Amino acid sequence: MRIHELQPAENSRSSRKRVGRGIGSGLGKTSGRGQKGQHSRSGGGKAPYFEGGQTPLVRRLPKRGFTNIFQLQYAEVNVGELNCFEPGTVVTPQLLKEAGLVKKIKDGIKILGDGELNHALTVQAHKFTKSATAKIEEAGGKVEVI
Repeated sequence: MRIHELQPAENSRSSRKRVGRGIGSGLGKTSGRGQKGQHSRSGGGKAPYFEGGQTPLVRRLPKRGFTNIFQLQYAEVNVGELNCFEPGTVVTPQLLKEAGLVKKIKDGIKILGDGELNHALTVQAHKFTKSATAKIEEAGGKVEVI
């Protein structure tokens, strides 16, 4: 079998109904919608959340919390992941992205203190945890806040 020979299974597809094309078609005049009423009109019907007139669930539940529109989101990298760089490298946010340690830089890079650093690096980032700073400096590296 080749890709140009692919076909849907027998009787799995049906041709579309052409409605409103005369009495002889069997679907003329009201086009299979019955007589008058909500369902005969275009756009007729109830919304999926309609509950028969009782107060909908969305309105029965209380509102809680808020979204802080000034909150910054940092892309996080652990100290242990920085071992992939050569000793003496200046690690920048762009370099982290190219190495695949960060997908998006977002509002900045934050270096976290999980793992161990085996060699000296100069790390440039927007934020550092205390433990990350201690581990980088213990390995003989430098911390630079951008």
